[in-house]
Amino acid sequence: MSGYELLARELAACGREGFTGEVRVSGSPGGTVHLRGGLVVAVESPGAPGPDALLLRSGRIGGEEWADLVRESGGSRWPAAQLIAQGRTGAAQLRVVCVMALQDAVFALVAGIVDDCERGPGDGSPPAAIPVGEPPTRLLQDAARKVNALLALPCPVRPERERPAPALPSYDATRLGPLQRELLLHADGRRTSRDLAFLTGRGVYTVTVEVARMLGEGLLECPRTPAPIPVRLPPGGQPVRPREPAPPPPAPAQARPPEPAALPRRRPGASGITEAIGGERGGTGWKEFFRLRNPTTK
Repeated sequence: MSGYELLARELAACGREGFTGEVRVSGSPGGTVHLRGGLVVAVESPGAPGPDALLLRSGRIGGEEWADLVRESGGSRWPAAQLIAQGRTGAAQLRVVCVMALQDAVFALVAGIVDDCERGPGDGSPPAAIPVGEPPTRLLQDAARKVNALLALPCPVRPERERPAPALPSYDATRLGPLQRELLLHADGRRTSRDLAFLTGRGVYTVTVEVARMLGEGLLECPRTPAPIPVRLPPGGQPVRPREPAPPPPAPAQARPPEPAALPRRRPGASGITEAIGGERGGTGWKEFFRLRNPTTK
């Protein structure tokens, strides 16, 4: 009950002041407490099924029928008038469902973690509000009593922590109650008591207590953390080393530009023709050049 004192102090002050509005509770699971004249008239929390979920999941009304009632009521989240007018349920039964959902949501708040509480003006009439509110101090004391009773069981569990799974491969379903059969059907080692409450359409407190009892009776178990898989060595006893990544290919070598050819060196006083044919006038190169320029016939 981490943060219980903070929540109790804030709601007690709202009761003394006759506060009308809402108290937003941040934490896990968190939620919103709606008050009217200092009395709690509705509580919404993702940690517990609301009255609509209790009606739908329990099979009292189908999903398509609920959608039709919501459309007829103009999109209301809680079409109570349509439910009563069409004979789907009675007014007294609806009040009982709303009170059960309210008390269950308070239990989820107290059993969880409360980080902060913030008052707000409220946004109109809350859905599924009960006609006569409940004193906040009495609600909190009742929720705290439930938490202490749950922790006193031989196998205590938390609504949002343990994830039970069936412990027996087969069991005699005729010796089990309806809720036990449903829990064995849906418990798979991944769902918490809160998840099972939403699936079965039951209160989270009722489901959490039943999960704790079934753990004590050996019908359910909480799987432990899987043991690490041992690594087997190949023959020879040398561990297999992981293949090292191939080194990156070497960068292509850049071709060196060709060196410029050496130009003939010009000697002072020599003409270009003289250098081209090589030598001074009168040399062999000069005579050959002259013969080519002045051919003679024999």
